[in-house]
Amino acid sequence: MRLWHEDLLSRLPRQQLLGQHRECCALRGNGWGKRHATVNYVFNYSPYKLFLYHQKVMDEMKKRGYRNDPAWEDPTYRGKISDSHSNGSLGDTNVEARYPEHDDNYLQECIDNLHKKGIDI
Repeated sequence: MRLWHEDLLSRLPRQQLLGQHRECCALRGNGWGKRHATVNYVFNYSPYKLFLYHQKVMDEMKKRGYRNDPAWEDPTYRGKISDSHSNGSLGDTNVEARYPEHDDNYLQECIDNLHKKGIDI
């Protein structure tokens, strides 16, 4: 699992962009709070911050003509098998969308990771 740096979303190939959508859905659903080395930092923030990131992914999907289930555009939605968040459980909704961990070093790490997969951005 990996959340690509926001600055790369518009440049990701189809497979990585759609994979990112699936990762966000999993994290927002039953994956919330389940530790994974590369995404542990998301659990240090409110679920709303992940929603904001996921919204960026979905916006890029729409730009490319892809469709997603509109239910994911509700910040409280957690998928068909997870109970929705209550508005109070979303945490602070007045948060900056970008994760602080998504700095210049992380951007380079993501670019290097893509390069290893044969994707040059």
